[in-house]
Amino acid sequence: MSERHAVRAEGLAKSYGDKHALDGFDLTVREGTVHGLLGPNGAGKTTAVRILSTLIGLDGGRAEVAGLDVARQAREVRARIGLTGQYAAVDEVLTGRQNLEMFGRLFHLGGRRARARAVELLEQFDLTDAADRGVGKYSGGMRRRLDLAASMILAPAVLFLDEPTTGLDPRSRGEVWASVRDLVASGTTVLLTTQYLEEADKLASRITVIDRGRAIADDTPDGLKDLVGGDRIEVVVADRAEIPGVVKTVARVCEGEPEVENEALRVHAPVTDRVSALTEVARTLQDEGVAVEDIGLRRPSLDDVFLRLTGHRTSAEPVRHAEKEAMAA
Repeated sequence: MSERHAVRAEGLAKSYGDKHALDGFDLTVREGTVHGLLGPNGAGKTTAVRILSTLIGLDGGRAEVAGLDVARQAREVRARIGLTGQYAAVDEVLTGRQNLEMFGRLFHLGGRRARARAVELLEQFDLTDAADRGVGKYSGGMRRRLDLAASMILAPAVLFLDEPTTGLDPRSRGEVWASVRDLVASGTTVLLTTQYLEEADKLASRITVIDRGRAIADDTPDGLKDLVGGDRIEVVVADRAEIPGVVKTVARVCEGEPEVENEALRVHAPVTDRVSALTEVARTLQDEGVAVEDIGLRRPSLDDVFLRLTGHRTSAEPVRHAEKEAMAA
């Protein structure tokens, strides 16, 4: 495996009965980056992380983490990685400091080194002021940051974050994002699974889109958006009867055929000369007396990408039986 790759998986397969949680899944993660694994519930994200972190075995394919084979060198892999799941695994009865010291002892650091490492991590994750407060009084974001700190006891080469901001409010999510950026700046490689399109867009330098157990796209966030097209002009009208006229107006200044979303009363089409196109469409519609609810320029989102690739949005698909079993394994 290239020195530049912290994770490489080829043809991973995992089944539960006749259900395929992973079906020939491929993944390559460059060292020192945040790599997003984006997909809906049931797509296979958690199963992939569990295999890569040696929690469950694979049925087919092969994978390496930090240059080590996850099947043949599982113990060595575990010494090089950290894992944070969807829910904080800290003890709410103990203080933040006590939690980290406990984890240090579990990792055989010894009392003095465990205490010193706890101090380092409390400072790194901006928890020093709350160090001697019971974790039960922490906010959701503070708990997640403490959970991240616990996963960093041995300063892992690779950190797996499995939907780390599930259930958090926007402020707490922002706190976790800041901590993740700091980890990568210090040299840790992060594989982040998420359903949150904004999270993948803000954190990941590269994203693998997974659906039904297979990787269906892999690129930078901007590269994925280019699959859908560049900037688009978008017009929302008040009356459905206005849509044909808006389509003609938009078609005169846009690059491609306008698309119509009848239920949303929305017309949109790709443009290159953004400002002049928007100005002309707005002026023409005003001159023609068209009642416009909204008009503007929009960049494609990762949600647009996912919809184009799969035919559904990330939140549309329920958890499949196979993935439920994988999470319980």
